[in-house]
Amino acid sequence: MVRATLAGIGVALAAAPLGCFVVWRRMAYFGDATAHASILGVALALTFDVSIFGGVMVTALLMAGTISILSGRGYAMDTLLGVLAHSALAFGLVAVSFLHGVRVDLMAYLFGDILAVTRTDLLIVWGGAVAVLALLGWRWSSLLTATLNPELARASGIAPQREQLALTIALAIVVAVAIKVVGVLLIAAMLLIPAATARTFANTPERMALLASGIGCLSVICGMFVSYDLDTPTGPSIVSVSTVLFLLASTLAASLRKRS
Repeated sequence: MVRATLAGIGVALAAAPLGCFVVWRRMAYFGDATAHASILGVALALTFDVSIFGGVMVTALLMAGTISILSGRGYAMDTLLGVLAHSALAFGLVAVSFLHGVRVDLMAYLFGDILAVTRTDLLIVWGGAVAVLALLGWRWSSLLTATLNPELARASGIAPQREQLALTIALAIVVAVAIKVVGVLLIAAMLLIPAATARTFANTPERMALLASGIGCLSVICGMFVSYDLDTPTGPSIVSVSTVLFLLASTLAASLRKRS
């Protein structure tokens, strides 16, 4: 339980501030497509007997690169992301079915198996979280400028494409470390819901990122208790708690607006 909680907190600390940029840039489908592609990465990693983390990381980066290339060729972004997300998931599931002599628990990869986290997994999760937070801290000002006003970023000598690449790398790392904790189908929720909840009360980007991190960690801790008490799946329980917090925050914000 302690290892599982620490792993969940590590994912939340990395995913929440990154999720703020996903919300600001309206990249929800982008995160979803990258997460779905990770199943194909799992299949390839098992086929070639390499690290699951490495396979998912490479596949997520390839998916992000494919999206960036095709989006500049006249394809509508929402259509492109929808096609690639579901195609990558389907090809990944088909590829897994061809693996012989390898036991694959698809439910663990789809919905997470946080209680099976080992000490090695914990080191990978926290190593990835530190790397993502370091990258965001290093590029924070440039990322924020490129997100809010690409023209101003170019005038200031900031290349929006470079900042997009930094976000892509950070997103790939989060997907790779989070797949065992919350699974492919719930990674996008961990990115979006805490950030969307924090947006209700934050009046600066920095405050939104900090609030999102706190909400993500609270969701993990409460979700672990709910899962333990009610004997429910841990990953979905964490996301369910996060959703309840979002609904409470939205209701509170609406009531405060009525009073004012």
